[in-house]
Amino acid sequence: MAVTNRRKFLKTAGVAGAGAAAAVGVAAPAIAQSMPEVKWRLTSSFPKALDTIFGAGDVFAKRVAEATDNKFQIQVFAANEIVPGLQAADAVTNGSVEIAHTASYYYVGKDPTFAFGTAVPFGLNARQQNAWFYIGDGMKVLNAFYKKHNIHAIPGGNTGAQMGGWYRKEIKSVADINGLKMRIGGFAGRVLSKLGASPQQIAGGEIYQALETGTIDAAEWVGPYDDEKLGFQKVAKYYYFPGWWEGGAALHFFINTAKWEGLPKVYKAIVEAAAAEANGWMLAKYDEVNPAALKRVVAGGAELRAFPNDVMEACYKAANELYAETMKTNADFKTVHDSMMAYRKDAYQWFQLTEYTFDTFMMIQQRKGTL
Repeated sequence: MAVTNRRKFLKTAGVAGAGAAAAVGVAAPAIAQSMPEVKWRLTSSFPKALDTIFGAGDVFAKRVAEATDNKFQIQVFAANEIVPGLQAADAVTNGSVEIAHTASYYYVGKDPTFAFGTAVPFGLNARQQNAWFYIGDGMKVLNAFYKKHNIHAIPGGNTGAQMGGWYRKEIKSVADINGLKMRIGGFAGRVLSKLGASPQQIAGGEIYQALETGTIDAAEWVGPYDDEKLGFQKVAKYYYFPGWWEGGAALHFFINTAKWEGLPKVYKAIVEAAAAEANGWMLAKYDEVNPAALKRVVAGGAELRAFPNDVMEACYKAANELYAETMKTNADFKTVHDSMMAYRKDAYQWFQLTEYTFDTFMMIQQRKGTL
């Protein structure tokens, strides 16, 4: 009796198992087939030659396609292939494209609140930016603002702390800022205006010519790797640091609000995951390639200079004055400013105990030649 029951059980289980396997075999394709075909166009604010800052868009699009078995395809266009680099956000707002990869602070002319999405003078470093975006309320307050411009934003890259740019003449004191014609983006240009500078908003691909012809006296872009590609070391001798206006310059994927809301939930999750991968990839890539590029531009004749302390102090004071003035008339700016700066205060208290002391010790060893 026991043997008969056992055989019966095994036979029944075998049939059930085969049925379950068949069900799984049917269910998997059914799920895949339920994923709609979606094709988007992504306009980048950057030229293809800048393989890191532009490349993050490619990394993002490739991962979205792979994760959806090519059901969700995003075609990436360089600056000027659809619209100029500084009009990428406009193309998203008006629905000309579904998505852009851009620097939020390019659009401070619309509203200075846009600056916080990329970097503000004496703001956060790259790690702190990510902490504020992802874990703090950074993206919450930013997306509440972006929604007014028909945009949903997701972090999509970071350059790390940037250099302070290329100058045709030395900056020896605050007096040398007065009258300086400088290509500089975002809120920082307004800070330098307080010290008498004349900021210029020029797209990356047009900076070299402006610097070469003397249309501008100085230009900041990113750091050694990209700056070398654009050839700035050929037309300006002095390379200053640090880029106090970009302690951790973040990029975002700007998505048309209606297009974002129309995506299936699974596609939204895939987009967010792909953007996070691009975000980490860009920072890692810059950290890898900048050291060797710095050696090359210095070997080629670039002269490294630190901004004088009086320049740093004057810029810090001017930045705080500008923040206070702007908050008086712009509620959105105040909301985002207060969120970031509250986090900044605690973050630097923590970082000075750990990151700063460790990094300082290791840098001393580097200078001693013991690494």
